[in-house]
Amino acid sequence: MPGPSTSASGRAGRALRSVMDASAPALATLKSWYKSAVGLMAEKMPKGLYARALIIIIAPIVVLEGVIAFVFMERHWQNVTRRLSETTARDIAALIDFYDKAETSEYDEIIRIARERLSLSMQILPPGDLPEARQKPFFDLLDRALSKEISRQVKRPFWIDTVGQSRHVEIRVQHTESILRFLAVRTQTYASNSHIFLLWMVGSSVILLTVAILFLRNQIRPILRLADAADAFGKGRPMADDFQVRGAREVRQAATAFIEMRSRIRQHVEQRTTMLAGVSHDLRTVLTRFKLELAFMGETPEVQSLKSDVDEMAHMLEDYLAFARGDGGEEATMTNLTELLEEVHEEAQVYGTAIELKLRRRRGDIMLPLKRQAFKRAITNLVSNAVRYGDQIVIRAATEGSWLRVEVDDNGPGIPPSERANVFRPFYRIDRSRNQDDGNSGLGLAIARDIAKSHGGEVTLGESSMGGLRAIISVPL
Repeated sequence: MPGPSTSASGRAGRALRSVMDASAPALATLKSWYKSAVGLMAEKMPKGLYARALIIIIAPIVVLEGVIAFVFMERHWQNVTRRLSETTARDIAALIDFYDKAETSEYDEIIRIARERLSLSMQILPPGDLPEARQKPFFDLLDRALSKEISRQVKRPFWIDTVGQSRHVEIRVQHTESILRFLAVRTQTYASNSHIFLLWMVGSSVILLTVAILFLRNQIRPILRLADAADAFGKGRPMADDFQVRGAREVRQAATAFIEMRSRIRQHVEQRTTMLAGVSHDLRTVLTRFKLELAFMGETPEVQSLKSDVDEMAHMLEDYLAFARGDGGEEATMTNLTELLEEVHEEAQVYGTAIELKLRRRRGDIMLPLKRQAFKRAITNLVSNAVRYGDQIVIRAATEGSWLRVEVDDNGPGIPPSERANVFRPFYRIDRSRNQDDGNSGLGLAIARDIAKSHGGEVTLGESSMGGLRAIISVPL
């Protein structure tokens, strides 16, 4: 049989579980709010390295200055002001005590002592009412401290003016026989030079921040140059002439690694291009021998079939080599896009298909850095692909923001959305929706996408306004 302690622990456990169950919704809500706050803060925070580094530098300085200013204002400034106000209130209380015990003939001596020994200007005014209390200033540290000390030391009705005269503080005390007016220098009752400390603190912080910002900008600039060089290399454009290995040790290591990687990639491309050129020469030699041997044979159906197979093999070989060669190491140069598209349009007339070229006119021709022959090959592949399945082709070109957009529309059967990603795979064909033509190696779109990516762009497929396929090649300007 369980004892009292066991039953008590069981009740405590059940109570704890009930409390946890009751607080679960509140904890879930609090967790949701926390995630929302963190997400909002992450969204509002700057994304650039330079801005984030500035925050890392500025935030501690601002927090440190805020803590110092708070401690200084709450401790040092208030203590000094309280001590000065206490001293002034004691001097006034002593003068009032002297005034209470002095004869009328001794009033001048009390005024002289106040002026020469206590630095207080004292006047004995006729009896009457004190002036109306003035509105307290927004920052009433002196008013509060001085009023508190006079109330504690003098213990008579009084009126003070800490706002009226900028360099002095006026204090009036109501006496039974007169009104005693005291005029004290503001620095005697108030730590008025404390703002100098704040000015020095803020000024030194501004100087330090300026130096830090200039130094940080010099440290960020090599990183930005490295990013621009990597971006230009990814788009197939030449690297800037003024690019050099600069900056901190880590940035120099990254820049050196990038230059070495760029050299290795270029060497690999050159070696592959050279190898493919040799393979292309050898295979073309064999195909030429085949054609010569077939030319000396009679015109029989078998020979015609062999000639057709040899022509198809030659066409497929060109496609394979073009796909493997990619851009062929061609350097990007400033290219007139209008002239390039007009060349493609003129050369495409051999297909015997109605092809229309539409350019969105703007001031001057569209000029941008391109690997001219490679980009021309990409557009030609899109046009030939459209000609193969449609009898009306439209080529459009326009600029949208910082991007160039070239569209090739046809009125063919189109490509189902589920197959549009697959057609970019090498050697992939859609036999059901598009009849396979002789010489179609399934590499046209793959070659076009590789060339677009070498320019930092992309090729996408959609539905044209004529009901067929729309192929869009986009590259940055």
